[in-house]
Amino acid sequence: MLRRILDQGCRNYPRRNARRFSSKANTSNTPGGGPLSAKPNEFAEMQYAESDTRQHKTQVTTLDNGLRVASENKFGQCSTIGVIIDSGSRYEVNYPSGINHFLEKLAFQKTTNYEDRDKISQELEKVGGIIDCQCSRDTMIYAMSAQTDGLEIAMNVLSDAVYRPIIDDYEIDVARQTVGFELQALQMNPDPTMLVTEMVFAAGYRNNTLGLPKICPEENINLIDAKTLYTYMNNFHDPKRMVVAGVGMDHELLVDLVQRYFIDKTPIWKESGVVIDPSKTPDNSIAQYTGGLVKEEADLSDVSLGPTAMPELAHLMIGLESCSYNDDDFVAYCVLNMLLGGGGSFSAGGPGKGMYTRLYLDVLNQHHWIESAQAANHAFNDTGIFVIQASSHPKKLHDLTEVITRALYDTAGKIHEQEIERAKTQLQSMLMMNLEQRPVIFEDVGRQVLASGHRKQPEHYFNLISKITADDIFRVATRMLRTKPAVAAYGTLNKLPTLDTVQNMLVKSNNNNSILSFLRR
Repeated sequence: MLRRILDQGCRNYPRRNARRFSSKANTSNTPGGGPLSAKPNEFAEMQYAESDTRQHKTQVTTLDNGLRVASENKFGQCSTIGVIIDSGSRYEVNYPSGINHFLEKLAFQKTTNYEDRDKISQELEKVGGIIDCQCSRDTMIYAMSAQTDGLEIAMNVLSDAVYRPIIDDYEIDVARQTVGFELQALQMNPDPTMLVTEMVFAAGYRNNTLGLPKICPEENINLIDAKTLYTYMNNFHDPKRMVVAGVGMDHELLVDLVQRYFIDKTPIWKESGVVIDPSKTPDNSIAQYTGGLVKEEADLSDVSLGPTAMPELAHLMIGLESCSYNDDDFVAYCVLNMLLGGGGSFSAGGPGKGMYTRLYLDVLNQHHWIESAQAANHAFNDTGIFVIQASSHPKKLHDLTEVITRALYDTAGKIHEQEIERAKTQLQSMLMMNLEQRPVIFEDVGRQVLASGHRKQPEHYFNLISKITADDIFRVATRMLRTKPAVAAYGTLNKLPTLDTVQNMLVKSNNNNSILSFLRR
């Protein structure tokens, strides 16, 4: 086939263009058309670049106070550094929910060395630096990218943000306003994915760890003050719970900078004048999956995006317990996630972009009234939850629930070799392509070292993905379907089935699994 295309290309090439490059053409007046002026022996003196075959592996050093420093060298003029902390909303059981949300908004603001965020920005402009802070349910990440020759400036700013923020009345008031604006924006956002995700975690882990709200509840905005924040930081911004990670620099240089800016300087909450509550201690509870139902009635009939009215939708998310990222089945659940895939009813990427996944073939292509259907797997160090989020008109909510539960229990049915190979290839491609980006490598290094003390290279997971079989998918799907569903619903919900009804819809899977298990013997 390739040879035929090349042959056709040569036959179709205009002959007048071929004559233009004829060896008989007059090149005496053409710049560079004459013979080379270099003598033959001059070429022998040329030096050619040698390929670099060195493998830049992750290096990890544990300092005397328990702080871990991890780095991976990478070619380039820029570096990414940051701090990953074993913190997050799951640990707020002894505090008013919303602590980490506030800390995220207070990050890179006023510190002992910088008057405000403008001063920090001016300092980072000298080295082309950008900053970011994100909190999740299980981690807090302060990150920064800058020119490699400006690492000392970047480390000074980073250590100030983590260890020496000044939280005064003005900073608290600004943070309260920012959090309040975000809550209002969430209610007006036509895409309620974040809200529904919060609800499904609240349903799956009721009143414990991962079920605690990541977004600050409105009633807690005025309860959070400087004393509460400093007390939390005193407990969780502890060296033993932290990893300083870097990509694109020498490891010894990074260790030296960490020693100077994170070890030799005292955190602000350990200095005089900062009040903390000594009765508060870190929470180390293990997540308890409960399952359940959380719903919120909302009139979404008048939601609009600019002058264009949005269709009225009801949003549903059904989850089942999967496994932690330390579990042997973790990779199999990731392949199952890719196998289901999904997305919206309209794809801006054109035909073929993810449209061979099950949720496209069996859900969106078969039911025109379903607006979206998307699978996701959330994994943590002690548990995980596998979810499918979908939306349709409120009148079709009961039918939508039936379709989604069928998609879930069909995962324990027949798996075609073609679809599992496609899912594995997509997952491998996504893994390797994402790890071409320096910030993604930084987060991967930091999270793995925080969880296990070392980092497994991408090739390790690439090979594990290639070994997944249909039997592995059947096993993890069966394991998942034995758990109680976690259901979250948002919108007009008069057609929403009860939790028992959803459970009964999934009971069919248990019967199917028994039959399939017998047939597989």
